[in-house]
Amino acid sequence: AMSLHTKMARLGDSTFSTMEKVNSELLAMTYGALVTTLIKDFQDVKVVNTELEKMGYNIGVRLIDEFLAKTGVTQCRNLKETAHSIAKIGFKMFLGINAEVTWGADARQFSIEFKGNPLIEFVELPEKFKNLDYSNLLCGVIRGALHMVQMVVTTELRKSELKGDPVSEIYVTLKQHLAEKFKGEDD
Repeated sequence: AMSLHTKMARLGDSTFSTMEKVNSELLAMTYGALVTTLIKDFQDVKVVNTELEKMGYNIGVRLIDEFLAKTGVTQCRNLKETAHSIAKIGFKMFLGINAEVTWGADARQFSIEFKGNPLIEFVELPEKFKNLDYSNLLCGVIRGALHMVQMVVTTELRKSELKGDPVSEIYVTLKQHLAEKFKGEDD
Protein backbone atom coordinates (compact mmCIF):
# COMPACT_ATOMS: atom_id res chain seq x y z
CA ALA A 1 0.00 0.00 0.00
CA MET A 2 1.21 3.49 -0.87
CA SER A 3 1.78 5.79 2.09
CA LEU A 4 -0.30 8.94 2.52
CA HIS A 5 2.93 10.91 2.20
CA THR A 6 3.69 9.33 -1.21
CA LYS A 7 0.10 9.77 -2.43
CA MET A 8 0.18 13.47 -1.55
CA ALA A 9 3.59 13.96 -3.19
CA ARG A 10 2.24 12.34 -6.38
CA LEU A 11 -0.90 14.48 -6.26
CA GLY A 12 1.30 17.56 -5.85
CA ASP A 13 3.41 16.57 -8.86
CA SER A 14 0.42 15.77 -11.05
CA THR A 15 -1.42 18.97 -10.10
CA PHE A 16 1.74 21.03 -10.71
CA SER A 17 2.09 19.52 -14.18
CA THR A 18 -1.40 20.74 -15.14
CA MET A 19 -1.05 24.23 -13.64
CA GLU A 20 -0.57 27.29 -15.78
CA LYS A 21 3.03 28.33 -15.08
CA VAL A 22 4.29 31.80 -14.27
CA ASN A 23 7.92 32.53 -15.07
CA SER A 24 9.75 32.33 -11.71
CA GLU A 25 11.97 35.29 -12.63
CA LEU A 26 8.89 37.41 -13.30
CA LEU A 27 7.38 36.28 -9.98
CA ALA A 28 10.59 37.09 -8.10
CA MET A 29 10.94 40.52 -9.73
CA THR A 30 7.29 41.46 -9.23
CA TYR A 31 7.39 40.36 -5.60
CA GLY A 32 10.66 42.23 -5.10
CA ALA A 33 9.06 45.39 -6.48
CA LEU A 34 6.12 44.95 -4.10
CA VAL A 35 8.42 44.55 -1.07
CA THR A 36 10.50 47.56 -2.16
CA THR A 37 7.35 49.68 -2.48
CA LEU A 38 6.17 48.62 0.99
CA ILE A 39 9.56 49.56 2.48
CA LYS A 40 9.38 52.98 0.81
CA ASP A 41 5.77 53.51 1.91
CA PHE A 42 6.12 52.39 5.55
CA GLN A 43 9.81 53.04 6.30
CA ASP A 44 9.58 50.39 9.04
CA VAL A 45 10.54 46.75 8.61
CA LYS A 46 8.18 45.52 11.35
CA VAL A 47 5.22 47.19 9.63
CA VAL A 48 6.32 45.74 6.26
CA ASN A 49 6.47 42.24 7.82
CA THR A 50 2.89 42.70 9.08
CA GLU A 51 1.66 44.05 5.73
CA LEU A 52 3.22 41.14 3.80
CA GLU A 53 1.53 38.68 6.15
CA LYS A 54 -1.85 40.45 5.73
CA MET A 55 -1.50 40.43 1.93
CA GLY A 56 -0.66 36.73 2.08
CA TYR A 57 -3.71 36.09 4.24
CA ASN A 58 -5.96 37.72 1.62
CA ILE A 59 -4.33 35.63 -1.11
CA GLY A 60 -4.69 32.42 0.93
CA VAL A 61 -8.39 33.07 1.51
CA ARG A 62 -8.84 32.98 -2.30
CA LEU A 63 -6.18 30.40 -3.18
CA ILE A 64 -7.81 27.65 -1.11
CA ASP A 65 -10.69 27.43 -3.63
CA GLU A 66 -8.28 26.81 -6.49
CA PHE A 67 -6.36 24.30 -4.38
CA LEU A 68 -9.52 22.33 -3.53
CA ALA A 69 -10.90 22.51 -7.08
CA LYS A 70 -7.71 21.40 -8.83
CA THR A 71 -6.58 18.72 -6.38
CA GLY A 72 -9.90 17.10 -5.55
CA VAL A 73 -8.86 17.10 -1.89
CA THR A 74 -12.14 17.29 -0.01
CA GLN A 75 -11.33 17.38 3.68
CA CYS A 76 -8.26 16.53 5.66
CA ARG A 77 -9.10 14.20 8.53
CA ASN A 78 -6.57 15.66 10.94
CA LEU A 79 -3.76 18.17 11.35
CA LYS A 80 -1.20 15.68 10.05
CA GLU A 81 -3.03 15.34 6.72
CA THR A 82 -3.48 19.11 6.57
CA ALA A 83 0.23 19.73 7.13
CA HIS A 84 1.22 17.23 4.44
CA SER A 85 -1.36 18.67 2.02
CA ILE A 86 0.22 22.10 2.39
CA ALA A 87 3.79 20.84 2.06
CA LYS A 88 3.43 18.12 -0.56
CA ILE A 89 0.62 19.55 -2.68
CA GLY A 90 0.29 23.29 -2.00
CA PHE A 91 3.99 24.20 -2.17
CA LYS A 92 4.48 22.10 -5.31
CA MET A 93 1.30 23.38 -6.95
CA PHE A 94 1.81 27.10 -6.38
CA LEU A 95 5.60 27.49 -6.00
CA GLY A 96 6.92 24.47 -7.89
CA ILE A 97 9.03 23.37 -4.91
CA ASN A 98 9.04 20.42 -2.55
CA ALA A 99 8.54 20.96 1.16
CA GLU A 100 8.89 18.72 4.20
CA VAL A 101 6.88 18.62 7.42
CA THR A 102 8.48 18.24 10.83
CA TRP A 103 6.49 18.08 14.04
CA GLY A 104 6.96 20.15 17.16
CA ALA A 105 6.85 18.83 20.73
CA ASP A 106 3.14 19.63 20.72
CA ALA A 107 0.82 17.77 18.30
CA ARG A 108 -0.70 21.13 17.35
CA GLN A 109 2.56 22.54 15.97
CA PHE A 110 4.52 21.72 12.84
CA SER A 111 7.14 23.23 10.59
CA ILE A 112 7.21 23.34 6.82
CA GLU A 113 10.79 23.36 5.57
CA PHE A 114 11.73 24.08 1.97
CA LYS A 115 14.57 25.11 -0.30
CA GLY A 116 14.60 27.02 -3.55
CA ASN A 117 11.90 29.55 -2.66
CA PRO A 118 11.25 31.33 -5.99
CA LEU A 119 10.33 34.57 -4.17
CA ILE A 120 13.93 35.08 -3.03
CA GLU A 121 15.66 34.52 -6.37
CA PHE A 122 18.04 37.43 -7.13
CA VAL A 123 17.54 38.91 -3.65
CA GLU A 124 20.20 40.03 -1.20
CA LEU A 125 19.11 41.65 2.05
CA PRO A 126 21.14 44.72 3.01
CA GLU A 127 22.25 44.72 6.66
CA LYS A 128 19.75 47.47 7.55
CA PHE A 129 16.92 45.12 6.48
CA LYS A 130 18.16 42.06 8.38
CA ASN A 131 14.88 41.94 10.35
CA LEU A 132 12.76 41.92 7.19
CA ASP A 133 10.81 38.68 6.90
CA TYR A 134 10.96 38.86 3.12
CA SER A 135 8.81 35.77 2.51
CA ASN A 136 6.24 36.60 5.20
CA LEU A 137 3.60 36.59 2.45
CA LEU A 138 3.79 32.77 2.52
CA CYS A 139 2.98 32.74 6.25
CA GLY A 140 -0.14 34.77 5.52
CA VAL A 141 -1.15 32.52 2.62
CA ILE A 142 -1.09 29.49 4.92
CA ARG A 143 -3.00 31.31 7.67
CA GLY A 144 -5.65 32.57 5.21
CA ALA A 145 -6.14 29.23 3.47
CA LEU A 146 -6.46 27.35 6.75
CA HIS A 147 -8.89 29.93 8.12
CA MET A 148 -11.19 29.11 5.20
CA VAL A 149 -11.20 25.45 6.27
CA GLN A 150 -12.09 26.42 9.85
CA MET A 151 -8.58 26.28 11.32
CA VAL A 152 -7.24 29.25 13.24
CA VAL A 153 -3.44 29.16 13.16
CA THR A 154 -0.47 31.36 13.82
CA THR A 155 2.45 31.22 11.41
CA GLU A 156 6.01 32.39 11.78
CA LEU A 157 8.91 32.54 9.35
CA ARG A 158 11.59 30.97 11.58
CA LYS A 159 14.37 30.38 9.05
CA SER A 160 15.18 31.85 5.68
CA GLU A 161 17.76 30.94 3.06
CA LEU A 162 17.92 34.70 2.48
CA LYS A 163 19.36 35.11 5.99
CA GLY A 164 21.90 32.33 5.53
CA ASP A 165 19.89 29.40 6.88
CA PRO A 166 20.29 26.11 4.95
CA VAL A 167 16.48 25.92 4.53
CA SER A 168 13.48 28.19 4.92
CA GLU A 169 11.03 27.25 7.67
CA ILE A 170 7.49 28.32 8.42
CA TYR A 171 6.28 27.34 11.88
CA VAL A 172 2.54 26.71 12.20
CA THR A 173 0.56 26.45 15.44
CA LEU A 174 -3.08 25.39 15.48
CA LYS A 175 -4.90 27.68 17.92
CA GLN A 176 -8.47 26.59 17.33
CA HIS A 177 -10.47 24.33 15.06
CA LEU A 178 -13.75 26.11 14.46
CA ALA A 179 -15.72 23.22 12.97
CA GLU A 180 -16.17 19.82 14.52
CA LYS A 181 -13.25 18.30 16.36
CA PHE A 182 -10.91 16.23 14.22
CA LYS A 183 -11.87 12.58 13.96
CA GLY A 184 -9.09 10.35 15.25
CA GLU A 185 -6.97 13.24 16.52
CA ASP A 186 -4.43 10.94 18.12
CA ASP A 187 -3.64 8.78 15.08
